[in-house]
Amino acid sequence: MDFAAGQTLLFNKPKGWTSFDLVKKVRNLVRIKKVGHAGTLDPLATGLLIICTGKHTKTINQIQDEEKEYEVIFKLGATTPSYDAEFPEENIQDASGVSRLDIETAIEGFLGEIEQVPPIFSAVKVDGKRAYKAAREGKSLELKSRKVHIYEYALLDGNWEPPIFAAKIRCSKGTYIRSLIHDLGQNLGVGAYIKELKRTRIGSYQLVNAWEIEEFAAQFTKK
Repeated sequence: MDFAAGQTLLFNKPKGWTSFDLVKKVRNLVRIKKVGHAGTLDPLATGLLIICTGKHTKTINQIQDEEKEYEVIFKLGATTPSYDAEFPEENIQDASGVSRLDIETAIEGFLGEIEQVPPIFSAVKVDGKRAYKAAREGKSLELKSRKVHIYEYALLDGNWEPPIFAAKIRCSKGTYIRSLIHDLGQNLGVGAYIKELKRTRIGSYQLVNAWEIEEFAAQFTKK
């Protein structure tokens, strides 16, 4: 592959890696400086991360504008400061009275164009500083809401035992799935946070066609 001329590479980002960790790894393997990614994933999230090299980095903004699709596993009956499993549970409540129908009814209120406030633990800039840095320093911030579009938000079937549920979400760029789940929990009156998050699609790019980083790296050790 001619990485300097430009490649659009699909990866399944490992859990625990930052998006930049993966970019750095790819950059070291392909040995060119012009490498960037389209659409950041949280460290605890997995799934599709698109990395562009060389002249293909010019398409990053266009890719980021595409519709995104996610699968999320979430828990009712508690919250966390980060809205995911990075921090211990707090505000623990009994969610046994919340039915699947209650959740599906609440979800309907999030379809279409909505106003959403990003999580305090996010890369949103406030006064030139990343919100998550201020949050880790214990500072209080007031983040502004933004308009996002939720095209699909539906519970998934599976071997999930309440208060654990799974959902598929299709949304516009700039949507925070952590906020979407947190806000659902607030709507239901019992709280909620993400246990697992996986991005499965960006526009026409599919996770099923993505490299595992180990497989990609193995190409560079072959004779």
